[in-house]
Amino acid sequence: MDVIRWLFDAQLTIGTQTVLWREVVGNVFGLASALGGMRRKVWAWPVGIVGNALLFTVFLGAVFDTPNPVNLLGQAGRQVMFIVVSVYGWYSWTRSRGRGGVAVQPRWAGWRTRIVLAVALVGGTAAITPLFRALGSYEPVWSDAWVFVGSLLATYGMARGWVEFWLIWVAVDVVGVPLLVGAGYYASAFMYVFYGVFTLIGFFVWARARRKPTVEVQFPDPLVQR
Repeated sequence: MDVIRWLFDAQLTIGTQTVLWREVVGNVFGLASALGGMRRKVWAWPVGIVGNALLFTVFLGAVFDTPNPVNLLGQAGRQVMFIVVSVYGWYSWTRSRGRGGVAVQPRWAGWRTRIVLAVALVGGTAAITPLFRALGSYEPVWSDAWVFVGSLLATYGMARGWVEFWLIWVAVDVVGVPLLVGAGYYASAFMYVFYGVFTLIGFFVWARARRKPTVEVQFPDPLVQR
């Protein structure tokens, strides 16, 4: 309990800025999860869940009485969404894991699915923005909504094995970095910059793996172009 209390309250002071160690540790777990995802390892999902739980408490600063009393509902809500979708991804990758511990064979989503994902990203952002604004999320609220919806689609795409999910993360990072800087979450903003580079690398790694001859695991999905 003492360790948990220390982790919950511990702070790192950089100049005039105070950063919660929970934010740092949560992002480290997130980075480890992204690395595992790039290598297509099942352990990426439970590691990510731990990071999500920590970051949920960070982004509800006003609720948990942190040094940064700002609520980013999209950021906090996406941690809950991550946990839910990660359970699905964990199950799917465990079920389809093949030789060498590789859990999924990357595949292109197809143009029909890409269009659906793009429409869902823009439409979902427009639909959720008024809700987040009514709940008191940090401005610009549309950015918070964009990050939430994009994160949902990217995590689902990873679970499905779609190569394009990496590019959705890039779109999330482009909007998320200035939002986090404006809200004072500097550790997460820094990690988003790093993630942006990492996700581009992940895209090319998965695209190259897609071209390798191997047995492909088929997932029935009405969005996938036949």
